[in-house]
Amino acid sequence: MPATGIATRTTLRRGLVAAALPLLIGALASCGYGSQADEPADKGDKTANAATDGKKLSASEVRIGYFPNLTHATALVGLQEGLIQKELGGTTIKPQSFNAGPSEIEALNGGSLDIGFIGPSPSINAYVKSKGTNLRIVSGSASGGVKLVVNPDKIKTLDDLKGKKIATPQKGNTQDVAFLNWISEKGWTVDPESGKGDVSVVRTDNKVTPDAFKQGSIDGAWVPEPTASKLVSDGGSVLLDETALWPDKKFVITNVIVSQKFLKEHPDVVEAVLTGTVKTNEWINANPDRAKASANAKLQAESGKALDAKVIDPAWPSIAITDDPLATTLRTQSEWAVKAKLIEQPDLVGIYDLRLLNKVLKAAGKPEVADAGLGAK
Repeated sequence: MPATGIATRTTLRRGLVAAALPLLIGALASCGYGSQADEPADKGDKTANAATDGKKLSASEVRIGYFPNLTHATALVGLQEGLIQKELGGTTIKPQSFNAGPSEIEALNGGSLDIGFIGPSPSINAYVKSKGTNLRIVSGSASGGVKLVVNPDKIKTLDDLKGKKIATPQKGNTQDVAFLNWISEKGWTVDPESGKGDVSVVRTDNKVTPDAFKQGSIDGAWVPEPTASKLVSDGGSVLLDETALWPDKKFVITNVIVSQKFLKEHPDVVEAVLTGTVKTNEWINANPDRAKASANAKLQAESGKALDAKVIDPAWPSIAITDDPLATTLRTQSEWAVKAKLIEQPDLVGIYDLRLLNKVLKAAGKPEVADAGLGAK
């Protein structure tokens, strides 16, 4: 606890700041600053200590998971700038960083995680394995940001991939499923379990992939950002951007999920988080350069090292930030996983519950989004 003298000085300082604030705002306004679209609600990482506005929600804390990837920019920026925490008032965010979908799903299933940013394939797999009892997708977050990067000395055309070793992050993950589907459409065959076939699919953690590429143990990789741009900075060449394979050049890469138990018990908290993500996405899209710097600051806080400009600068614009979960593309991805014999035909009806998101979007004057017939009844 602070000493009485410190508390008195703090109170005095607050009074002086409050008195000066109208003058400061006037000065900034005369310089053309102060636009709500240009300025986040808070600066710095406010995940634990954001000022609250007196909201009283039904939970004292909410545990939110995400990956230290640029495709999770909504989480990175929303936490770094305090935009999500602001909407939660007195409910404190307990952030948790994960390196792979299965570990995040395990935390959600085990009751140590409430809400998570995650890719479509882990969402599908978890929902199917639990027979539709463990999670709901409540929002979109990002589209795109996935590329096939190759060694240009060994691979010059897409046909040259035959007989080569290409990495994906994990068996059955979103990029793995997409690559296996692309291979099958080329008329080539690969065993989905071993990865052996006309192309050798090497399941490699994204942290390891750049070193494997430099050492020559893989010839390329189908990976998300920033790994793709790291490979390019190491001499790789982008042979294919996955957005080129999709109608309208859009496909879901990151969703927001919530445990059904938490959604049922604390819908007000989920709604507050979604209000924060919608405002975060709006700010990111209005301020791409500042948002890029914010995401990089959060990554530096996570790993102790920021991304180099030659990595983050080409990676950032390839990711589209969106509230729309792009549900029709998730349905397609599930069909690809079935086709690759990674999962059996799933019943995905109920995987989405977009009612709170659409409530938030409507209140913000934004168009509602659809669940492709896969919504909870």
